[in-house]
Amino acid sequence: MGVIEAKKEGRANKITDVEVQTEGYARARLKWINNKKPLPFLYQSTGIITRFTDGRDPKPRSREVFSFHRPETLKEWMAQGISLRERLHHIPPLNPDHLPVRELRLRDCQEIAIINLEASFKADRPRALIQMATGAGKTYTAITSIYRLLKYADAKRILFLVDTKNLGEQAEQEMMSYVPLDDNRKFTELYNVQRLKSSFVAKDSQVCISTIQRLYSILKDTPLDDAAEEINPAELALPKTPMPVVYNEKVPLEFFDFIFIDECHRSIYNLWQQVIDYFDASLIGLTATPDNRTYGFFKKNVVSDYSHEKAVADGVNVGNEVYVIETQITQQGAQITAKQQVEKREKLTRKKRWEMQDEDEVYSATQLDHNIVNPDQIRTVIRTFHDKLPEIFPGRREVPKTLIFAKTDSHADDIIQTVREEFDEGNAFCKKLTYKTEEDPKSVLQQFRNEYYPRIAVTVDMIATGTDVKPLECLLFMRDVKSRNYFEQMKGRGTRTLDKDDLKKVTPSAVSAKTHYVIVDAIGVTRSLKTASQPLITKPSVPLKDLAMSVMMGATDEDTVSSLAGRLARLNKQLDTDDQRRIRELAGGMELTQFVGKLFSAIDADNIEARALELAKLPIGSDPGDDKRQQAQQQLVSEAAKVLNGELVELIESIRRDKEQTIDHDNIDSVLRAEWDKDAANNAQALTDEFAGYLKANQDSIAALTIFFSQPYRRRELSYAPDPPSAG
Repeated sequence: MGVIEAKKEGRANKITDVEVQTEGYARARLKWINNKKPLPFLYQSTGIITRFTDGRDPKPRSREVFSFHRPETLKEWMAQGISLRERLHHIPPLNPDHLPVRELRLRDCQEIAIINLEASFKADRPRALIQMATGAGKTYTAITSIYRLLKYADAKRILFLVDTKNLGEQAEQEMMSYVPLDDNRKFTELYNVQRLKSSFVAKDSQVCISTIQRLYSILKDTPLDDAAEEINPAELALPKTPMPVVYNEKVPLEFFDFIFIDECHRSIYNLWQQVIDYFDASLIGLTATPDNRTYGFFKKNVVSDYSHEKAVADGVNVGNEVYVIETQITQQGAQITAKQQVEKREKLTRKKRWEMQDEDEVYSATQLDHNIVNPDQIRTVIRTFHDKLPEIFPGRREVPKTLIFAKTDSHADDIIQTVREEFDEGNAFCKKLTYKTEEDPKSVLQQFRNEYYPRIAVTVDMIATGTDVKPLECLLFMRDVKSRNYFEQMKGRGTRTLDKDDLKKVTPSAVSAKTHYVIVDAIGVTRSLKTASQPLITKPSVPLKDLAMSVMMGATDEDTVSSLAGRLARLNKQLDTDDQRRIRELAGGMELTQFVGKLFSAIDADNIEARALELAKLPIGSDPGDDKRQQAQQQLVSEAAKVLNGELVELIESIRRDKEQTIDHDNIDSVLRAEWDKDAANNAQALTDEFAGYLKANQDSIAALTIFFSQPYRRRELSYAPDPPSAG
């Protein structure tokens, strides 16, 4: 069936040099076989590195594999006749317009992702990245792709890899409810889906859902503590020298043809990359928040680039505003004076005792709720949040569904008790949502999604990422976040859209569909330079009419255009059919959503760069200069704003007045600041300057990361120790 060319370990850096030699053997007429065609399966191996070429592929290309494929596998491949990569070329085009009408259709961003992904498969790209904003339907897109691979490419088995049990359960639920666009049967009626709950992997499963922790334990043939599946693997305590993955005959390297990696930005590095390296499979990453490491790992093969801003313009996401609560102790800390009785509390048992404070102790804001707890600081924040709710959400009779991010479980307990007291409510009003809670977390999460109570949930980790709570309209941060990506994921909990009827089921006083969500920043999380994206509406205090008139009269700055687009996107959620018709008539037939999309496109950096190159008459890759970029932005915004006219602006303003009301309240004395964040533009500029400097200093970083992450984990060595001195 094939040829193995064996070389010494020292020839690893020249292993591809012997490919021609292997091909020569494969083409030779071998008397003991009497072959008339070249043998299809070609290996070169040093015992450390093994490369494989399938000669049946459309354009045979060698790839590194963990080990040799099983003889049974090669026999099965021969019986199939054509290779998997050849079968990928036979997948029919995706054309939903010719399919039966379904209530749930593919969004444009989903179609683009699938079309580009299948083009990537046909080009034999081993890794591909789907970047899609939270709420845009990454999992639905992935399941559609999986369905097409199973149906049209005859894929044998596909792995959907997650990094927490919670995400695995969600994926399983989505597969159970998924109905293909060209078939009336459910996905799980057509194909066998198994979510791995033990070391047993059914051989007849066509789709396996597994946490990366469980798959690692299966490959290592070691037991897994179920609690390990509840925790983001990046947060697990690992031994300094983790056991490497070795060949496991129960789960050979060819067990999966494709691996879809959910939330791939946090599960593809370090120890966990061993799991992915092991399998001879194409890798497809899914994330809303890629970073440079992610781009490097997937070799910059981005088949979908659907940002939060685009999702807001399309009505797939809602934007946010930022409300800041600053208190003196939150900002500056405080001092405990000596010679007084102070209360001590054990973190786990919460057992209390009193003792004399020996000396003055100054504590900083960062010590709060870790080794120092100031109940009045928590109470001041919660009381201010309570008092300011009529300003943050005018006209609401009940507290909007709110998620509070706490620092620790102990901190969460303190917050819950304070919330119940300050809002004068019972236990059902505010509950904790963590994996460690005594009450079933799934049940509490279901109540939070679908029932009136709880109005407020407090979490440390459970629904920071990957969990949908569509009625959620407010995120209160009482913990800081160091990671840009993690913060973006946490913000993503509020971006889901929800129509008016479904929102009113849990929030009866809502008067429209969900239009936006509010970040209440009580810790300074939004003002850190780590923040990867600013609020779309950076001028919340400027009237909508003034923003529209400014753009109509020639304003082209990003803050004004972005704020106008964000406000219009919000207003669009409140429009009825008659409102939409009136706007369409004065806008020359253009829908409000189309106009919002044009505004966002006009300040999109890629579009500005392309127009600037046109103006400078320079080829792609050149630097057109800031003057040309500014000119390009002015042109793009002016073109987008042509639809605006006085009558249209007046109509929009009159509709807005019918939909909104504002209530003003005085500041509370103990609070330093409780108002809409006015630093957004300055923060955005500081972030832009910092990132521009970073790009200039690290302009080759992504290429370097691509090279780095192309190396299998077992051959990658990183150390903080300096290189040993040479013998000389």
